[in-house]
Amino acid sequence: MAAIALDGWVDLHWLPLGAGGHFVRLNGRAYEALAAWRERRPRRALFHSALEVEAPEGRFTIEMAPAWSHDDPGRGVVAEGSVGTAWAGRLRLFRYEVRRWRDGVIPDLAEAVGGPRRIAAGAQPAARLLGLVPRVPTPVWGRDELGAGEMWNSNSVVAWLIAGIGVDAGAVVPPGGGRAPGWRAGVVLAGRD
Repeated sequence: MAAIALDGWVDLHWLPLGAGGHFVRLNGRAYEALAAWRERRPRRALFHSALEVEAPEGRFTIEMAPAWSHDDPGRGVVAEGSVGTAWAGRLRLFRYEVRRWRDGVIPDLAEAVGGPRRIAAGAQPAARLLGLVPRVPTPVWGRDELGAGEMWNSNSVVAWLIAGIGVDAGAVVPPGGGRAPGWRAGVVLAGRD
């Protein structure tokens, strides 16, 4: 049987929250300790998600990241939002970017857990996802301005995108029983669209 050429795909990567950064890791641990205490459950590993997309026009990385974290002018910024409060977003330090970066990099990809997870295969879902990226909602990071029941963050963006191409994002779970705070917000908002 001849091999079938794969003309596109969407892969999900789970990165430990704070991979490569002590400040984010420390804050994540404090956040999870408080959440576990409030919910009366054991602490769990926290994850940040990012996407890699192969389409006929090339390979792209899709990620939400701090606006100050990379200075490459070709990093594919398609949307921005504020961090913490809307007024703080006037300063680059308190802004995030949504990137659709051709031949881009996902920082700390080497620390991803479980390898890439194929979310969709084929040129059509890959192209559809790439087309959705500039339309992703951009509420204030870390807040629930849209009434989704959970704060908006990078996981929300990824969940919204994969739900937007018809994948059951609610059934996607991080490895090893970990948590992806914000994931449910993306699923909820995608269901409203």
